[in-house]
Amino acid sequence: MFRVLEDFRACWTKESELTLNVFDAIPDGALAQSINAEHRDLQRMAWHLVESLIEMPGRLGLELEGAHLITAGVMADPPASMSIIRDAYAKASVSLLKSIAAWTDAELSLEDDMYGEKWKRGVSFWVLITHQVHHRGQMTVLMRQAALKVPSIYGPAKEGWSDYGMEAPKI
Repeated sequence: MFRVLEDFRACWTKESELTLNVFDAIPDGALAQSINAEHRDLQRMAWHLVESLIEMPGRLGLELEGAHLITAGVMADPPASMSIIRDAYAKASVSLLKSIAAWTDAELSLEDDMYGEKWKRGVSFWVLITHQVHHRGQMTVLMRQAALKVPSIYGPAKEGWSDYGMEAPKI
């Protein structure tokens, strides 16, 4: 749970940058990659991150750029281009930080209705970040299945060890 806005801002800035790095590594030709037809593909997974970035803060009374994409609780269909998805995410991310600019740390203790429960705003922001991390991890698995290079996130990916002047660990 976040108790200080600056801690959330710093964490969000880094996590959204990492998400954009993942988005940047996905070409349009790989958007249909999924484990099977019953699960989200990379396109839907990326678009879901845009959706949750807009929808969750909306429950806190924040209207982010892209709010028009959600009608009656349903997100618009995903665009066919990763660059459009990336752009929507980037704009909503910046919008989130701008929308809390006038907040004080005390507002992180206020409670809102979140999916039938009462969550403090500091918890809602923590869930927003961990939800994003969860799906980003799923996306990297799909990227491996599509033979895409996975960007380094919290340390080097297999392909990233050479950037550190090291060999990848043995499997």
